[in-house]
Amino acid sequence: MTTTIQPSEKPKGASGAADLQAPHQPVTAPGAKTSSSTGQLAHRHWRVGLLPLLALLLVVAMIVAGAFGEVPISPAHTAAILLNQTHLFHFPRTWPVTDEVILLQLRLPRVAGAALVGMALAVAGVLFQGLLRNPLADPLLLGTSSGAALGASIAFVVPALFTADWFGFGLIPVLAFIGALLAVALVYWLASRGGHTPVVTLLLAGVAVSAVLTAIQTLIITLNDRLGLQISALYLWLAGGVDVQTWVQVGVIGTLTLLGVFGALLLAPTLDAFALGEEMASHLGLRVERSKLAIVAVAALLVAAAVSISGLVGFVGLVAPHVCRITLGPRHRFLIPAAGLTGAIFVVVADLLARTLASPSEIPLGVVTALVGGPFFLWLLRYAGRRYTW
Repeated sequence: MTTTIQPSEKPKGASGAADLQAPHQPVTAPGAKTSSSTGQLAHRHWRVGLLPLLALLLVVAMIVAGAFGEVPISPAHTAAILLNQTHLFHFPRTWPVTDEVILLQLRLPRVAGAALVGMALAVAGVLFQGLLRNPLADPLLLGTSSGAALGASIAFVVPALFTADWFGFGLIPVLAFIGALLAVALVYWLASRGGHTPVVTLLLAGVAVSAVLTAIQTLIITLNDRLGLQISALYLWLAGGVDVQTWVQVGVIGTLTLLGVFGALLLAPTLDAFALGEEMASHLGLRVERSKLAIVAVAALLVAAAVSISGLVGFVGLVAPHVCRITLGPRHRFLIPAAGLTGAIFVVVADLLARTLASPSEIPLGVVTALVGGPFFLWLLRYAGRRYTW
């Protein structure tokens, strides 16, 4: 019995290599762009184009925030006054001189301070989340909030004889700034053993130090008679609120914030490497422990600068990084500036609501950010969680 091979059939030896190839596989000419590479390029351009849009939205938010208050000013007049200050435009004055004084000397420094607070807290949130590889990490996590609160409480009980003024700052913001930095330094020192600082130990040390500092603060408030008349002012400070009166204060906090943001941008490749794990980052040539110290130091500087003029403001360091991470992805080169601008917009709008919703009274800024940021954050986790990338 003989076997006949039909013309449509091929011997096994000849068809083995062909069977391994995917059918209808397109052949790409050298130098030609595939659809996937074109999509990645378009996505990259979209991410880059989003940063100028966020900057424009921040400018619009600051103009609107400057226009509204106890003395309303037209947004068009507000924009014209600000453009005249650049000396690139010259709009004829059709507004009262008092409006210009109120805007430039009273209202706009606070609006600029709110933008700096939001930017600092949002960038610090990105840094802590990248370091700890934990999406729930908050800028106020590693003892910064309790350290700042303890420093402010001590400032409230210091006799008036020892109060002073440094670059427009009183004793309360100065001690809050120092307290936040010292608390983070203590947490890092306690978590370090033999030149290594495990992330879990850092978190546990932060929780323990925060509890101890909060207990000390409670003892100061309870046992000191000097706080009898100032207890409400202390609680309002703890609830959050932008306290900026002069452009000198804006200049100091702005310098610290910009230095922190610049340092965070330099650390962006390091944060990308940490996303792969500490062992993989070490294999890539990264000095893990030195990088941890740099990230903690930059984040602590940003948080300390923010809380010194705003008190304890929550949810900014959670909402802004998560919104940007969902929309832009986990690359820190884009995530850090986008989160900074988003946090600035968020706090400027929240501070506007705090000033105007119950006018002439003022709602604490921390209450507004919690009432707005909390539900919005829960909505993000519920409806946008599938697109979340870590």
